[in-house]
Amino acid sequence: MSERVFMGKKINFGIGFIAGRPNVCNIINRYYKFLIEQVKDLDVTIDFTIFILFDLNYLHTTRMDFYSVLPEVYKNIKIKYITPEEIDEEKKKLISIYDLSKEDADLLIGHGYAKARNTILLYAMKRKIDYLLFWDDDEYPLAVCQENKELTWIKQKNVLTHINNIKSADITYGYRCGMMSPVPYVQYDDNIKEEDYKAFIDALENEVISWEKMQKLLKENRSISYANKEIATGEVKPEVMKSIGVNDYVLGSGICLNLNHINKIPAFYNPPGARGEDTFFSCALGEKNAKVLRVPTYHFHDSFMKYTNLMKDNFPKVLRRISIDDNGIEQRFLKTTIGWIKYKPLFYYIIDRDNYRRIINDAKKNLAKSVDKMSTAFETCDFSCLTRELEDYDKKVKKHYDEYVRTNEIWDKLKIKLKEQK
Repeated sequence: MSERVFMGKKINFGIGFIAGRPNVCNIINRYYKFLIEQVKDLDVTIDFTIFILFDLNYLHTTRMDFYSVLPEVYKNIKIKYITPEEIDEEKKKLISIYDLSKEDADLLIGHGYAKARNTILLYAMKRKIDYLLFWDDDEYPLAVCQENKELTWIKQKNVLTHINNIKSADITYGYRCGMMSPVPYVQYDDNIKEEDYKAFIDALENEVISWEKMQKLLKENRSISYANKEIATGEVKPEVMKSIGVNDYVLGSGICLNLNHINKIPAFYNPPGARGEDTFFSCALGEKNAKVLRVPTYHFHDSFMKYTNLMKDNFPKVLRRISIDDNGIEQRFLKTTIGWIKYKPLFYYIIDRDNYRRIINDAKKNLAKSVDKMSTAFETCDFSCLTRELEDYDKKVKKHYDEYVRTNEIWDKLKIKLKEQK
């Protein structure tokens, strides 16, 4: 793919990490030279700023766990930590300077999947960032392809690919390979049969997971997605996404926002304790008539942190499937299913309100059939909590919908003021 030539100005490029794992420091230390190398031949200066918003509750970490970025990184790239104290101070500014109520400030920014993205977005706007790339703390700029059972690893010029395309779009986003879903491989036995697992997956079904998708994984005896070599080598053209928020959903990681087109960029939202921040962003994006390009670059998703040696260029010849016997997998899976079930009501309330009641009632029936079996198969987990969470979030779906709408109303007014200052 030919490199785009830019003339006459510096580009302020931001990278946003919402970090629950100290692995974020390893990613920055390992790849900062690669970031600089990717853009060295462009006819424009790229000024990098990395934003790190850490969550100490995710893995019960300490601040010092996130402060191991090497001194040499600071000499080449701006590093901006967004601490809990700074978030509190930013809320006070939103209230005093921008006339937000405390409730609105708390709704827009803070910790949690969506609020953290909004916080980084706000900081990026104030720092006059042109383009902002979100990057997860369990992803590496690598693609893995499989041909005749042999693996090929290809480094991905992720930043360069976004820069080459973002100027003519509002949003660009790439592809994922690796561990595509934190759903472990399940071996059927007397404790859990196929119909039990199907009922459970049917209850969780959303735009990410379905029994059909799971069947494909089970049939191929894997939980891994391999990269398309033509995409990984940049041989295909960017794809214009036509129906964002209807059939297509952008990824929260690997998404690059053109902040020069901020009027096209909605806010992120998820119900409390839920996932779905990229899904609801996509739903709001569908109303903006934004130009969204899917660009040919991959991130390798290491959702269970089994392949951190990839950052040292230690490329395995085989990728092992994740099973329920692996250490820590059960609890990770439980947390994921809770996040999914909490956003299911709002998701279907937005995209299919006419059939909402039937969909949620079917989910409740499927949970009733399957949670006891799942709890037996996953010895450290009690999946009965999913039934309670679905009941609760079903009752609160209108409240969560109002919050989703209100978050975007707040952001639409605020970003006009921020743009005027920019």
